[in-house]
Order: sequence, then structure tokens, then C-alpha cells
Amino acid sequence: MLTVLAAVIYAADLVTKTVVLRALEGKAPLVVIPDVLQFRVIFNSGAAFSIGTGMTIIFTLIAVGVVVAIVRTARKLGSRGWAVTLGLLLGGAIGNLTDRLLRYPSGFGRPTQLQGHVVDFIEVLPGHFPVIDYFPVFNIADSAIVCGGILAVILAWRNVQIDGSKEVSKGE
Repeated sequence: MLTVLAAVIYAADLVTKTVVLRALEGKAPLVVIPDVLQFRVIFNSGAAFSIGTGMTIIFTLIAVGVVVAIVRTARKLGSRGWAVTLGLLLGGAIGNLTDRLLRYPSGFGRPTQLQGHVVDFIEVLPGHFPVIDYFPVFNIADSAIVCGGILAVILAWRNVQIDGSKEVSKGE
């Protein structure tokens, strides 16, 4: 399940980024639902909210570490919930890692390596997000990582272990 879900997330991320780049790069945003949802191409060298711009190599190395950790952890996997969680995280991490390895300014034959910019294109409530001026523009990989992170918190809160067992606290 982990491998299939990771592959589906990765493929969806790769296909959507390719389509959006071909259709919208250098063009005005495509408004899907006025004031609610639009597609706008940006190239992000940092993390969410463009935090860490200029630290692309660090984010690349973190993504490699996450992929290695998930692959190593998968050997102990016995929980369907954790399989879904790790599949979402792995697919998302590989999706954004592909951008960091292959997209401008990185890539084969270029002098800059491990510093590619991630393609983001989904913009929610453009210019109308409460509390902050804008919600970050994101992609399928980012969505999978966030959903995987939320599931990880829920599973940990419920004491579900990677192997499928449930840890019982002393008060129970």
C-alpha cells in the first residue's frame, strides 16, 4: 500500500506540474473559482511561505533524509494507517525532491546542483486569506506531505505504533 500510494502521489505531482508549466508558465493566473481558487506558477527555492529562500541545499538534504528514513521504517510496517501516512510523505517528498534535483537552476550539465526550485501552482483565497496576507501557493506533493503529517500526529496521539500494535499507557 505504501509503495502504490507513494507512486500515485508522485505521478500526480509530476503530471500536474508538467501540465501547469506548459499551460501557464509566463502567463496570468488561471482563475478556477473567483476569489477562492486559482492556478499560478511560481518557483519556490525555500519552504512554505518561502521560508528559507537561499537554503535550497538544506531542504534538498532534508528531503533525502526523509526518503531514506521512510524506506528504512517501511521494513517494520504493520499498520495500514502508518502505510497510508508514510506513502503520502514518501510520494510528496520524492515529488519535491525531483524538482530540487532536476529543475532550474539545478540539473544535469548545469554548474549548480541540489538547488532546483519547486514548482508551486495551487493558490487558495488569493489575496483574501484571513489573518495573513496570503496563503502559500502549493502543489500536490505539498498537500500529500501536510496530510501525511496530520495523519502521523493522529496515529501518534492514538498510540498506534508502526508495527500495528497499540501502546497502552500506565493509567489504562
